[in-house]
Amino acid sequence: MFHVEQKNMDLKKEIREIPDYPKEGINFKDITTLFKNKDAVRFVTSEICEKFKEKGITKVLGLEARGFVFGGAVADRLDAGFVPIRKKGKLPCDILQETYELEYGLDVVEMHADALDNSDIVLIHDDLLATGGTAMAALKLAQKCGVKEIYFSFICDLEFIDTPNKKVIKDYNPHVLVKYN
Repeated sequence: MFHVEQKNMDLKKEIREIPDYPKEGINFKDITTLFKNKDAVRFVTSEICEKFKEKGITKVLGLEARGFVFGGAVADRLDAGFVPIRKKGKLPCDILQETYELEYGLDVVEMHADALDNSDIVLIHDDLLATGGTAMAALKLAQKCGVKEIYFSFICDLEFIDTPNKKVIKDYNPHVLVKYN
């Protein structure tokens, strides 16, 4: 059974906010509640694909873990491959890695060393743009592989956070569905 896709949807109503998580002072945006609504899932996937359908995307990089959900669906609809960007120690073969700063600490992400090459056109997708640390790490991983054409897609942007990493990401004109001022 196929459904007609909605033209507009208030995604903020689908995203749960959890105060003081994972630490005091952080108002966590939980998109797992959005996953429960099939219409919201279709809407998000369709909006991202519509934005990037003419870009020739060959690989979608999805950031662990919530970036996997839409990243895989978007890759399928764009007729592209999917590359998981994982937390340290989760990938079994030769890897490239980047350390990055979160709004509440440090972390490391990894990608298989043979996942991309310089002919790829890449869409980096994650659920949330906060400080830009994770997105910047993914950008650096793609650049290590010689990728020149890179796009970004996020479900949410915490616009009130301003960092040097985020300024770099903003230069790529990222696609964002929900903005928190």
